[in-house]
Amino acid sequence: MCGIVGAVAERDVVPILIEGLRRLEYRGYDSAGVAVIDEEGVLQRLRLPGKVDGLADALKGQELAGYTGIAHTRWATHGRPSGNNAHPHVCRNTVAVVHNGIIENHEALRRSQLARDHLFTSETDTEVIVHQVHDYLHEGCDLLEAVRSTASDLEGAFALGVVTDREPDRLVAARQGSPLVIGVGIGEHFIASDVAALLPVTRRFIFLEEGDIADITRERVVIYDAEGNKVTRPVRDSELSADSVERGEFRHYMLKEIHEQPRAIADTLEGRISAGRLLEASLGHEAGAVLDQVRRITIVACGTSYHAGMVARYWFEGIAGVPCSVEVASEFRYREPIPEDGNLLVLMSQSGETADTLAALREARRTGFADYTLAICNVPESSLVRETDLVLMTRAGPEIGVASTKAFTTQLVSLLLLVIAVGRRHRLAHSGQEESIVAALKQLPGQVERAVELNSQIEVMAGHFAEKRHALFLGRGPHFPVAMEGALKLKEISYIHAEAYPAGELKHGPLALVDSEMPVITVAPNDSLLEKLKSNLQEVRARGGELFVFAGKGIHMDNGDHVLELDAVDAVTSPILYTVPLQLLAYHVAVLKGTDVDQPRNLAKSVTVE
Repeated sequence: MCGIVGAVAERDVVPILIEGLRRLEYRGYDSAGVAVIDEEGVLQRLRLPGKVDGLADALKGQELAGYTGIAHTRWATHGRPSGNNAHPHVCRNTVAVVHNGIIENHEALRRSQLARDHLFTSETDTEVIVHQVHDYLHEGCDLLEAVRSTASDLEGAFALGVVTDREPDRLVAARQGSPLVIGVGIGEHFIASDVAALLPVTRRFIFLEEGDIADITRERVVIYDAEGNKVTRPVRDSELSADSVERGEFRHYMLKEIHEQPRAIADTLEGRISAGRLLEASLGHEAGAVLDQVRRITIVACGTSYHAGMVARYWFEGIAGVPCSVEVASEFRYREPIPEDGNLLVLMSQSGETADTLAALREARRTGFADYTLAICNVPESSLVRETDLVLMTRAGPEIGVASTKAFTTQLVSLLLLVIAVGRRHRLAHSGQEESIVAALKQLPGQVERAVELNSQIEVMAGHFAEKRHALFLGRGPHFPVAMEGALKLKEISYIHAEAYPAGELKHGPLALVDSEMPVITVAPNDSLLEKLKSNLQEVRARGGELFVFAGKGIHMDNGDHVLELDAVDAVTSPILYTVPLQLLAYHVAVLKGTDVDQPRNLAKSVTVE
């Protein structure tokens, strides 16, 4: 969601803060700002609506420099995008705060602060934080004590970075429900909401845990837990490099990440399959004992990850012979589901910091809904990874584009590995199917590579969508969730209204929308449902609809259809392969329409608020 960067150093931190914000742009934002304690010990601030480049240009006309500072990119929750609502927020030119998350009791705090003659200049929930810190400082607290007392007053989720001109060489950070890391340097330390922001200055990180408060200077970092005890958190070396989050030769991060999928899939499989079998120990040394007890699967996720879970439901039930339900995290956390013995709760999140998914995990643990929990995630240091019993990393590498691509396909690969592991205890043990699934997975990187090579043909196809306002996606069986993902991609980045339906549902309502102005995109692999699907497509043709068919090689379609042939592929791995051309279609349509492909409006990469 929003991005935080902070620094205490022996050099001017403004360039570090601005570069850090640039590296967090992928998270989505609508305004940016920076505050530093200058050489005279004065708190200086600049904030603007719009992009980080606009902030950087504005800074060129000011001599804003200092050795201690904080910066922020804001994604609007409370209050519209504007200069006054942008972070950092300042109280009486003495203290500045940047904040990710949502303060649920901000209205009560605001009323009490108005009674103490505080002036509010924004519509945000964050402004109550800076006033609260100021009041504790005014009462005689030092910055650490003031932030600790303020944190105890807050209800909700927050990651905070706080500085004051009264202690110009000090930065205090706090984490409750929103991620925050500390970058470790020599004679300098940093904070950020994502390690990507700090890769140019350090590769050594401390990951704050729930309730932690960190007291940071150039020379030291002291961390206190939620009970106020001094604690030691490990320093970890990141395997990422600064250039791993660069676009390289590609016009957009999304296109780069689509092209990276063959390698990402191969990396996800590496060390996990051998001699035609899944190496179960690669799922963790405790995996075997846990999986022996599993009798059903519940998958909880949001957005693209939810679609991956919907595909996996077909696999768990059809291949493994285990009941599987798939839940939207933001709904599941407020339901009262019935606990069942032997239930494995699978939680999926690219970032591992998705607020609704984390809340669902914690609620399930509180109610005893699941016996065991497993995270499928792309960020090894994330909250989700740290809080679950088992972990299956997707190994997709950094994904910068807001519209997920390689994270989705590697989630599907990871889920299929889990299907094999669970299925060994059930139906798969008697079907002899494991070897054929593993063989199909080994072929998948090459098949995806050839699908990516269809890029120029898909670019031509995209030309038919440039003036369209609506689109309909169809699929059957496990390809219905693939159609849902295709529709999501198109609406996310091109702003074309797109919906997906099971093809058999066409005659139950959506057919009323079909005419020459409603393109219909269909996923049509050569599987057991193909003939049923063809009948559904005849309904579209009869109403004058324009069909765009992603078909298996050799499938005959009507001469009036726009058909793109894909490699013959195993029925099990087919949903993974057919996802790729839909990603490319959405990408090229968005380019033609001139939208911001990597940072679509109103959206954020890591959704850390409810």
